[in-house]
Amino acid sequence: MHNASESTATPAREAASVILLRDHPDGRLVFVQHRVASMDFAAGMVVFPGGRVDPADSVDRDFPQQLLAEHASAWTHTSIGGDNAGAGAARILSAALREVLEETGVALPAATLTPWANWVTPSNLPKRFDTFFYVTILPANLEPLHQTTEATHSGWMRPEDILAAEDRGELKLMPPTLVLLDELVAMGPATRIAPRPVHPVLPQPGDDDHFFRQRLASRSARE
Repeated sequence: MHNASESTATPAREAASVILLRDHPDGRLVFVQHRVASMDFAAGMVVFPGGRVDPADSVDRDFPQQLLAEHASAWTHTSIGGDNAGAGAARILSAALREVLEETGVALPAATLTPWANWVTPSNLPKRFDTFFYVTILPANLEPLHQTTEATHSGWMRPEDILAAEDRGELKLMPPTLVLLDELVAMGPATRIAPRPVHPVLPQPGDDDHFFRQRLASRSARE
């Protein structure tokens, strides 16, 4: 049973985001964008490349059926699971590939993307997204560029350095980005990226404030 606030909430738009990784002698690197401070969503935040799903992403793409079946299985528990999971998997995958190409100039092979996480914006916010995160390790011959007007600059950073800069108040990150970077640090640079079942993270109104209070308390305990 839904309460009144849930029934009047702004619908969450589908979005796709890709965690681009590269193995390096200094450790695993992640490609991030520093969003323009005037944006109406995630202003000034450090984010992974990505964006909302467009109608064009629903046009049939020539993805291998086995690949779509694997992705559909990974997204079983999300909003695109169910009878039309294959079509949903194709739509989200298409958006992820398109966004990475538009924002970095890299044409990723579809088979290199691994479904990784799903976060839904709390229902009390005016702009909401149902975001599907993928992860991929880029080979040395593919070099992403900064070519999006939604960010001031883009580039490779160590996850540890991003988190340390956030601790110092030098960078701003949303909870999904922080949690996913924490995961990358915990995994270590040599960990193989393997498929995993994805369960949606559905923060409730007020959870973001609680999340940052807990993070601040943990930071203070370490100091």
